[in-house]
Amino acid sequence: MSQGVTDQQQANRPTPVLMIPIRRCGSHALRLRLNASPDFYSPYPMHIVDFMPLVPAYGDLSNDWNYFQMAVDLVGLQNSTMVKWDGVALDPVSIFNTIKDKPRSVHMVAWEMLFQAGEQNNAKLVMDKSLDNIHYASDLVSLFDDMLFLNVVRDPRAQICSINRAIIHDYDTLLNSLTWVKAHKAAKALADKFPDRVLTIRYEDFLTNQEAVLRKVCQFFKIDFLPTMLDISASPEAQSIAGRSALWENNCFAPIAANIDKFKKALSAEEIEIIETVTKDYMDLYGYSFMTSASANVNDDAIESAKERSALGKHKAWLDLELFDPQDYQLRQFRNDYLGMIKQRLTASQKKKLNGSSVNVQGIQLQKIA
Repeated sequence: MSQGVTDQQQANRPTPVLMIPIRRCGSHALRLRLNASPDFYSPYPMHIVDFMPLVPAYGDLSNDWNYFQMAVDLVGLQNSTMVKWDGVALDPVSIFNTIKDKPRSVHMVAWEMLFQAGEQNNAKLVMDKSLDNIHYASDLVSLFDDMLFLNVVRDPRAQICSINRAIIHDYDTLLNSLTWVKAHKAAKALADKFPDRVLTIRYEDFLTNQEAVLRKVCQFFKIDFLPTMLDISASPEAQSIAGRSALWENNCFAPIAANIDKFKKALSAEEIEIIETVTKDYMDLYGYSFMTSASANVNDDAIESAKERSALGKHKAWLDLELFDPQDYQLRQFRNDYLGMIKQRLTASQKKKLNGSSVNVQGIQLQKIA
C-alpha cells in the first residue's frame, strides 16, 4: 500500500489513470468516447506541466501556509483553463484538509482535485489527460500504487505534423521530433518497469476499428464497454469543445481512416526524413513503415537553427491567433496571465523572506479553517 493512501481512503476514491506520453495523439477522441461511461470521468486537463516551474518558489511544503497557497493556486488554475469542469465545485479548504497528512506534493494536490471532481460525478475511475506528466510518472507511482497508464502511440510523422501547427508546442519539425522521442522514451521505460500498469494502443488501430480498441481499453480499466461510446455526435462535450479551438474542430465527428496518411501532403520529403531519422527506433518498435532512408543529418547546428525558426513561428502563431480566432486567443492568454500573476506574487514573497520580513505562520491559519 502506498504510504500516502490508507486502505479506507483508497477504497473510497476512484482509481487514477494518466494518459501518456505526448499531446496530439488523438487523446481527446479517446477521452470523449470513454466519458460515455458513468463509471469513467476525465475532464479537460489542467496540464500542470506549465505550473511545474513555479513549484520551487512555494518553498517548504511541510509548511501549511505554503501548501495551502499551492492548493488555492491550483484550484485557480483549473478555473482559468479554456474548458471548465462542468458541474464541479472545488474547495481548496476541503482539498487541503483531505491531503494534509499525506506525502506533500504538487501532484497530490492536483490529483485530489480530480478525485473530488470524480466523486462528485460518481465515477469509479478518473483519468488525467495531461500527457506531459509522463515525465513525473515516478512521482505518481510513489504516491498512488494503483495508478494506471494509457499509452497512446501515433505514427510520429502524422503526430508531429499535427504538433507543428499546435500553439502549445514548437514550430519546427526537428524540435518536435526530439520532444516526441523524449516522451516515448519515458513511456517505454515506464511500461518496461510496470507492464501490468501500462496499456499501449496505437491510434491508427483506433481509427480503423474503434470498437475493438475501446473494448480493450475498457477491459484494462475494468469498466463496461458501451455502444454509446461509438456515437460521438451524441456527446455534448464533444460538440462544445469542437467550437472552442481549431485544434479540436474534428472531435465531434467520427474518425476518418483516410487521415492516417494526411501528413504526406503537409510535410516535405526533408521533414519526413528528419522525423524518421529521429524516431527510427520507435517506428520499428511500433510497426510503422519507413518512406525514406532515415539518414538525415541531425546535429547541434541544425538544432540551434531550428530553435530560431521556432521562435519566429511561435510569435507569428500568437499574432495570427489573436487576429483570426480572438476567443481562443483570449482564453489561452488569460491562463498565461494567471500563471504570470502567480509567478510575480511568489517572486515578491521570496524577496520579502530574503529581506527578513516574513513571519512563520506554520499551522495557524489552516487550523482555523480546518
